[in-house]
Amino acid sequence: MKKIEAIIRPEKFNIVRDALTELGYPGMTVTEVKGHGSQKGISEVWRGRRYRVDLLSKIKLEITVKDSDVDKIVNTIINESQTGSIGDGKIFIFNVENVYRIRTKETGESAI
Repeated sequence: MKKIEAIIRPEKFNIVRDALTELGYPGMTVTEVKGHGSQKGISEVWRGRRYRVDLLSKIKLEITVKDSDVDKIVNTIINESQTGSIGDGKIFIFNVENVYRIRTKETGESAI
């Protein structure tokens, strides 16, 4: 099993969520996060004054899936969230040793 963490633009969240639901993956953990990559934030002008925004708002999606579904899900996230501009985000893949469903005590892939 793998855990997929995707950091995406907030305006792309609903599109990505709907695409993952269509694939049969409606379950996910969503967190509003702030951060920056190599661009180190952006400069904005408001009421004639320039200021720097160092931490940009992003959405972090976390999904645990079977190994065989990783490529399909990663490609869906990329296709639905890509704008071609700096700040589109990142996807991280982690190995998951085991999963436990608290309610039924199921373990492994049947628990996801």
